[in-house]
Amino acid sequence: MFKGSITAIVTPFKNGGVDEAAFKKLINFQIENGSDGIVPCGTTGESATLTYEEHDRVVELAVETAAKRVPVIAGTGSNSTAETLSLTKHAEKAGADAALLITPYYNKPTQQGLYEHYKKIAEETSLPIILYNVPSRTGVNLLPETVARLSQLKNVAGIKEATGNLQQASDVIEYSKKGFIVLSGDDFTTLPLMAIGGHGVISVTSNVAPKDVSDMVRFWRAGKHDEARKLHYKLQPLHRAMFIETNPLPVKTALALMGMIDEEFRLPLVTMDASNRAKLSGTLAAYGLGLSISGSRS
Repeated sequence: MFKGSITAIVTPFKNGGVDEAAFKKLINFQIENGSDGIVPCGTTGESATLTYEEHDRVVELAVETAAKRVPVIAGTGSNSTAETLSLTKHAEKAGADAALLITPYYNKPTQQGLYEHYKKIAEETSLPIILYNVPSRTGVNLLPETVARLSQLKNVAGIKEATGNLQQASDVIEYSKKGFIVLSGDDFTTLPLMAIGGHGVISVTSNVAPKDVSDMVRFWRAGKHDEARKLHYKLQPLHRAMFIETNPLPVKTALALMGMIDEEFRLPLVTMDASNRAKLSGTLAAYGLGLSISGSRS
């Protein structure tokens, strides 16, 4: 259920608030172009600057708009276990299919603390849980041995592994229970991760090129490795452009250049540096993504 190309979708803003109409259009664009799932309120969705009310509303909108066409994996993680539990319970009530739980940031818990954090959520909700390990953002690394322990809990279904370290990802796959889902959290490593047994990606790039990312994953899983590899290299310049500045600045700017959302962020995030914005625009043009896009294109 939680495999393939899953989009870590942006949260569009307009005049300081969530642009609900644009958000719905983005979800439909994703589904029409082959994405296998939607993750609202993740890092790419600027969850850190959403109010609790906005966070809950965005999850509700995602569930309502997806309408069971694809799974909705709600970002509900926090550095507070109590807050994480509250957000996860709301996602469950709203009808989300799973919860994506980032490792608690800033606190720098021990491995046992991480285990107890996730165990608490798993015990008090029935929603499938996808762990999310991104040390570059959080300052803590969820080690493969800890992931293996957590994989034994009945509703811990998988992990978004965003270290970019294939040795760590390999260890996670080797140590964890059979059937444990491992998804890339770095667009660059999606194909290599699948080659060692991974199940897909929670992607930033698929916000702007959903068909190519989903086709790459499908080709690989269908044994069409040459076709998948070709798309892997086609997508590389776009992956680089998506991280030319802090995510989600480039991807939201790209969607704005494509005419899909307003170019609006919340402090402390600001508009891109002019030279980087020009590089991004050039990459989009070279890829075939124009300054205005409509309909089901990727």
